[in-house]
This record gives sequence, C-alpha cells and structure tokens, in this order.
Amino acid sequence: MKLIVGLGNPGKKFDRTRHNVGFEVIDKCQNNLNIELDQAKFKGAFGFKKVGNDKVFLLKPLTYMNLSGESIVPLMNYFKMDKEQLLVIYDDLDLPAGKIRLRQKGSPGGHNGMKSIVQHLGTDQFNRIRVGIGRPEPGTAIPDYVLGTFPPDDRQKIDEAVDKATEAALSWTEKDFLKVMNEFNN
Repeated sequence: MKLIVGLGNPGKKFDRTRHNVGFEVIDKCQNNLNIELDQAKFKGAFGFKKVGNDKVFLLKPLTYMNLSGESIVPLMNYFKMDKEQLLVIYDDLDLPAGKIRLRQKGSPGGHNGMKSIVQHLGTDQFNRIRVGIGRPEPGTAIPDYVLGTFPPDDRQKIDEAVDKATEAALSWTEKDFLKVMNEFNN
C-alpha cells in the first residue's frame, strides 16, 4: 500500500492559494489514476485503487492545515501502514516559487501542517515533496501570504511545479522513493 497526501485547507475560499498546492497535486493524481475521493472518514476525503502491485490511496485531510496529522495517522493505523508507505506533498516558503524538492526526512520548519504530522506520527522520517511558494515581501504577514493567491508570474511556475510534483508522486507508485528522489531533485 502507498498513501499520497496533499496538504491544504478545505473550502472554495482556499482554492488556488499558496497553502493549497498539496491539494492541487492530489487533484492531478486523482485525474491521472482515475481515483475518486469518495470516502469521507478519518477527518479527510480519500479514495484508493490497485495500481500495479500496490493499493494506492489518495488523501486530502479536511482538518484544516494545522491539524493534518489528525487525519493522516488514523487512516494509516486503520489500514496498518507504516511511515515508508507515506508521501506528503505541501507548500514550502524556503524554496523559490515553482521549485520542488523531494526528501525522506527533515524537520517541519515553520510549517504547522508538517508539525502536526510529525507530532502524530512520532517521527520526521517519512517521504515528502516540498513545492516552493517563495517568501513574502518584508512586512507581509506569513498567514496572509500563504492564504493568498499567486500573482500571474508565479502562477505559471506553480502550475509547472504541480505537474512535476504529480509526476514524481505517480512515479513513486512504480519505483522506490530514493530512485524518484534522485530523478526529480536534478
């Protein structure tokens, strides 16, 4: 089994905001794999299907960003998944807009969604794809920035990054994460 999670906030008002790039990747994965997120359990919307030898799950936690771990860990526990079967996709202020970076571990930094996952999972040793959203101009509050939409110049870069992150996540359904990491971190 493999679980691909995109972080974001539920509701139309958060669509296409910086904090919801994880949801955008899940939407693309959903279309590519033809998986409906038609199950509402574990404080999230999820679906799954057999892809190759694995059952692939897609999840959008509906807890709001800061409580993401409350959705992910109960689903993992119910289906008896371990941390190697988890891939989390989320926005990252420390990467330039449109850049992606794959990692197998790391601190959550200032990302509250990742802090929640690390707290509930009890480790920071799990696969992740960080999608760069860049930093705000000095004087702009971080919450206002991450809940804002992208300017047109950045939107094109983000759309390309979402496509690349989707491609990496789908590649993980067929390959070892280390191989995917080496391929996509170039």
